Amino acid sequence: MYTNFFRLSEPPFSLTPDPRYLYMSERHREGLAHLLFGVQQSGGFIQLTGEIGCGKTTLCRCLVSQMPPETDIALILNPRLSVIELLAAVCDELRIPYPAGTESIKQLIDALNLYLLEAHAKGRRTVLVIDEAQNLHRDVLEQIRLLTNLETEQEKLLQIILIGQPELLTILKHPSLRQLAQRITARYHLLPLSRRETYAYIQHRLFIAGLSDPIFSSHAMRQVYRLTAGVPRLINILCDRAMLGAYSLDKRRISAAIVCKAGREIRETTPRRRRRQLAYAFGIIALFILLGTITVLFRPGIISSLGSKTQVPAVQDSDTATRDVESERKSALSDRTTPNPVQSESPNPGDTIIANSRAADPARTDPGLLAGKKDSDEIHSESPGEGLPQNVPFEEIIKDPSLSNSLVSSFNSLYSRWDLPIRIKPSEIGCNAAREYGFKCLFLTGDWLKIRRLDIPVILGLKIEDEQTRHAALIGLNGNIATLAIGDRTYSLPLQALDRMWDGSFILIWKPPFNAVRLPLGMRGEEIIWIRQILDTYEGKPVSFSPSDLFDNQLRMRILDFQKTQLLIPDGRIGPETLVRLSIALDMLNVPMLSRYSIEGGPS
Repeated sequence: MYTNFFRLSEPPFSLTPDPRYLYMSERHREGLAHLLFGVQQSGGFIQLTGEIGCGKTTLCRCLVSQMPPETDIALILNPRLSVIELLAAVCDELRIPYPAGTESIKQLIDALNLYLLEAHAKGRRTVLVIDEAQNLHRDVLEQIRLLTNLETEQEKLLQIILIGQPELLTILKHPSLRQLAQRITARYHLLPLSRRETYAYIQHRLFIAGLSDPIFSSHAMRQVYRLTAGVPRLINILCDRAMLGAYSLDKRRISAAIVCKAGREIRETTPRRRRRQLAYAFGIIALFILLGTITVLFRPGIISSLGSKTQVPAVQDSDTATRDVESERKSALSDRTTPNPVQSESPNPGDTIIANSRAADPARTDPGLLAGKKDSDEIHSESPGEGLPQNVPFEEIIKDPSLSNSLVSSFNSLYSRWDLPIRIKPSEIGCNAAREYGFKCLFLTGDWLKIRRLDIPVILGLKIEDEQTRHAALIGLNGNIATLAIGDRTYSLPLQALDRMWDGSFILIWKPPFNAVRLPLGMRGEEIIWIRQILDTYEGKPVSFSPSDLFDNQLRMRILDFQKTQLLIPDGRIGPETLVRLSIALDMLNVPMLSRYSIEGGPS
């Protein structure tokens, strides 16, 4: 309904598990790495748990797509089955013939065992995946455990993956299932998205649907995270309703108020005021019923005394309820308007920068680079003359009213670093300006380690005390010092100063070799030929002029090796980060790299 209004090619927040919209957060990648490790082991169980809607099934689909071609997979989606029904379902998935209408467990297991032996002789592996495993009865789980006894002298014939909600953890702790629990070789519990990942998840889905620029304000995305706690399924439902609400109001920018209203529409069927009125009415009726009961059961003298005593607490309860409602309203308002305590600290009058406690987090700052830190308490301006003030806290610099169009100036700074003859105006969309040169935008989230891996200029989103968002182009990253382009000036400052304001979201521009930014295992196309030729050159091999166009397991292993050398997450997948590094790996001299920026002399 709203796709044309927002100029989208399709609804971005559909609940249908479309692999094109798959967003692999750091937690999903870590979970996938655990699953891939478990699958590579010989036999046993693999366990994946997580809350409802966190993406367990999506992660399972991702795992299945990365299985080697010589793997046979039996997928059970409805495990509310008896032992015989489950064995029959496994045989059906693997196309194993068995006597029709059989009620014999032995016949089904014999047929399955014969199939597994034949598959093993052909060099094939068999994997059984059971979704919603928390619904399995204990006797069925015990029978599943017995299936792992199907083996040769060297290895197990069947690998089993159990996927379920946290209740599965409790079930497997039961003493009767301790033998099964001991055979679990890999475990992972999938958590909801973090606040930063939620922002990136929203931007990612909008980008895939054809919208390059964000339409959710920073307040709106913060409200989405607060209402959904980072659960992807709830994010989809809430964002879809919010976009519908914005469409009905003829607004192309989605505010926090629209998100809050969408949240109420999803969770509530009766307006809050109406619910309060009904609650008061039922309370009065209950009071009269209580008084009537007392009138019937007790003498008139006691009735009057009890009546006077019951009326006072009733009035007090009503007042308390009113105060509670008002307190709840103020608390909710405070949640929306009060900034994060870490972000809202004011700098000490005598300090230029306050060190942030997160600077000690090794995931955000490379500890090996901290030893060479110099003048970490000062901001160094590299552009003398006109511009923003010097020798003041960076929080004050970024608040300057002249930075109201900081996103525009940040895009111009990035285009300048890429030597593109582009200067956009405040009314223009930054991501669209360089399309004629083949450049595109990527909306990502992460930490300093991720930005170091990419090693190209990006635009950082910075939150200031009034909860507004400013932007700055990160053009250099040397040790623990970041160099930002703000307006017509550049500033160098320690990462601790940025940690106070940066929420982890960033935008990069790059020149992709083709339109697709994710290439799944098993894909065929010209893109795969390009990948193979680039890897040949990178590995110092003769470039093949007739390479295979199939993304097979052999190419996946080469991708893994490339990711390790580039300090990327080694998951064997071809996604945006891997493509960025592949596209610039052989053209380093013509690519503006963060690590090559010289603080003293500018670009080197």
